[in-house]
This record gives sequence, structure tokens and C-alpha cells, in this order.
Amino acid sequence: MSPFSVCLMAIVALAILGLPVGYAMIAGSIVYLLVAGQDLSIAAEQLLQGLRGSFVLLAIPLFIMSAELMNVGSLSNRLLHFCNAIVGRFRGGLGHVNVVQSVIFAGMSGSAIADAAGVGRLIISLMTREGRYTRSYAAAITAASAVVGPIIPPSIPMVLFALVSDASIGYLFLGGAVPGLLMAAALMALNSAMARLRGFPVEEAVPLRAVPRITFRAFPALMMPVILLGGIYGGITTPTEAAAVAAAYAFLISLVLYRDVTFAQAYEAVLTSARSSASIGILIGGALVFNYVVTIENIPADLSAFLADYELSAVSFLLMVNVILLILGCLLEGITILLVIVPIFIPMAQVLGIDMVHFGVVVVVNLMIGLITPPYGLLLFVVGSVAEAPLLAIIRDVLPFLAALLCALAIITFVPDVVLWLPRLLGYNG
Repeated sequence: MSPFSVCLMAIVALAILGLPVGYAMIAGSIVYLLVAGQDLSIAAEQLLQGLRGSFVLLAIPLFIMSAELMNVGSLSNRLLHFCNAIVGRFRGGLGHVNVVQSVIFAGMSGSAIADAAGVGRLIISLMTREGRYTRSYAAAITAASAVVGPIIPPSIPMVLFALVSDASIGYLFLGGAVPGLLMAAALMALNSAMARLRGFPVEEAVPLRAVPRITFRAFPALMMPVILLGGIYGGITTPTEAAAVAAAYAFLISLVLYRDVTFAQAYEAVLTSARSSASIGILIGGALVFNYVVTIENIPADLSAFLADYELSAVSFLLMVNVILLILGCLLEGITILLVIVPIFIPMAQVLGIDMVHFGVVVVVNLMIGLITPPYGLLLFVVGSVAEAPLLAIIRDVLPFLAALLCALAIITFVPDVVLWLPRLLGYNG
């Protein structure tokens, strides 16, 4: 049995026994080094050099912290009131509010889980009040709309894709803007159809004279994505520095301007952010060590040679990648797939002339859809816990939204200009 086979068996066995995947990858890689007769200190060297040498990774805890600060204060409430004033007056209005708040919140957190667990808790409560919507439907559209969050910039998964592919983070962020809006439009169109089919209520329209006041109250929160993205594309800040500005801005407007967050709550938000960041950091560390094993085993080159024998076109390759990632998304956590599986596909994509910004957005959309794909679908469990709805009922209601997102994915995959139009408009030469 080859050392690589022993490594894979060790990782799978440890993961099945309940060890976190990041630790399992580190342990399996150490087993590989031991069996292959290599210096065991290579594992520590790869982990430390990978984490220390990537300045871009600092953006992840900063984006997470800005989302946490929003959730403990009134920022989320103010955004919900603003969204309700804009789209709440239409049939199925709170469903539309759910999607629109995810689009706006996406410009602040970069995390689907933060969206569903934070603002999602508020919108589910509003939707299920007085039995206006079923708990399962409220949970389903919350999970589906949260998928849009990491597509619209900023995006933590896109930061990680930039780490493994050397693609430009700024252009990846730009590339996700139009696809994210396309996905949101698909969800809102389906929500309108479902509202008519199921007879969901029309909310009382917010008087037009109240809209300026509601907008003014939400204005500081609405300015966060403008400041963040303006800094990046204006050449003022790097993406990591912009993440720091976003976290500082969320802290200042929550504690100083709105004064609705105590120092104790801010401290708890920092602790929660640290726990989430540490969890992602362990996965990244494990992937860095395991990717060293994959590289010295020459797996990417062997896979490229294997696929080359089939003379795949770029379209066929993208279709194959979509199928593989959607299947893996049913079973594995998205960050694990992004850090371990996706790097194997990147050399082949480059050989076929597929643009890395386009490929990155396609990959991230696949992984986000995996968050609502049964049976694993992490977002299904998150919203199920929040809504206190049966998992089977949520799955039944989420399937139409899943179909709508898959249609959007097909357009994003096979019409590259949907992704590349905005980056090219702003100077991208890919």
C-alpha cells in the first residue's frame, strides 16, 4: 500500500471517529511523512510558513468580526426595516425582504453562516409571526438567500480561492457582483410565484413619507459596503486593510453612533469571532500540510494527464467540475472542498484556458449551493435550529429554491461574460 493511500485512510478514519477535519488532515499528513520516511518537521514548517506568509488570510477574522458586531447591535434591525420599506409591499413581501437583506448584508460579512444565524434569526421571527408563513418555508428561503451572501463582495470563500489560485481578490470580488444579483433575482421571482400559489399575505405598505426617515436610520449601515468596496477599487486599501476598516466601522457605529452595544457584548462578539476564525484557521492549516503531500505525490499533474486523455473541452470540463462539486457539497464542508479538492482542478483549468476569475466564481457558487443541498447542507441545520422546524419539511420547501439556484449556476458557468463583464469594465484584462 502506497504512503498516499495510508494517508487518505488515516484522514477518513479519524474524521469518521469525530476528529475535526483540519486535525484529521494534519494527522494523516504526518502519517504520510512517517511512512514515506521523510522529516516529520515538514508538517510544522508547511503549516507555519503557509499561515505566516499569507497576508490575505487576515481578512477572514476581520470580516467575521464585522458581521458579529452587526448582529449584536441594531444594525440588522435597521437594515430589515429599510428592506421592508422598499419591497415589503409586494405579495410575499417578507420573502423579498429576506432576499434583499441578504444582498445588502453580503456587502458587510462575506459569510453565509453569519447571514443565516444573525439576520436570519430576525427575519424568520417576522415571517412566522401570527402564522403568516410556515416555519419550514421561512427557514428554506432564509437558507437559500444566505447562499447569495458569499457571492456578492466581500466573500470569505473568494479570499480562500485567491489563496490557492493566486487570482486577484479584487477582480474575484467584482466577478461575483452580477452573478450574486442574478441569483437573488431568481429567488425573488420564485418567491413571487410561491406567494401566489400558497396565498401568502401582502404586508401593510410603509407610507412613502416614512421611507426617507427609515433610510436615514439605516444609512450608516448601508454605507459599510460603499466604504469597503470603495477603498478596494479606489486603490486606497488592500482587501485585508478594507476588512479591518469594515470591522472598525462596525465597532464605531455600534458602540459610539447608535450606542446599542455594550462593551460586554462587544467583548463577546470578539470571542465569538475568534472561535470561528480559529475553526477556519485549523482547516486552512490542515489543508496547507495536506496540499504539500498532494504536491509531492504529483496528483495535480497526474489528474491533468488523465483528463487530457479524454480531450475535454473547456465546457465539458466546467460541467464535470460542477457535477463533482455539487456531489461533494452534499457530503463535505465547503471550505474543506475549496482548500483540498479545488487546487487539483486549477492546473487543468489553466491548461484549457479557463479564466481564473470566472472559474473562481463558478467554484464558489457551487460550494455555496452545497450549503443547502441534502443530506449535509450545513445551512439547513442552522436555519432548522433557528426556526425550530422539522428538517424534512425544510428540505421539501428548499428544493424549488435549489432548482432556481442551479439554473442561475448554469448561466454563470456557460456564459462567462456574466462574471467577467464588470471586472473588464474596471480594467481586468483576463
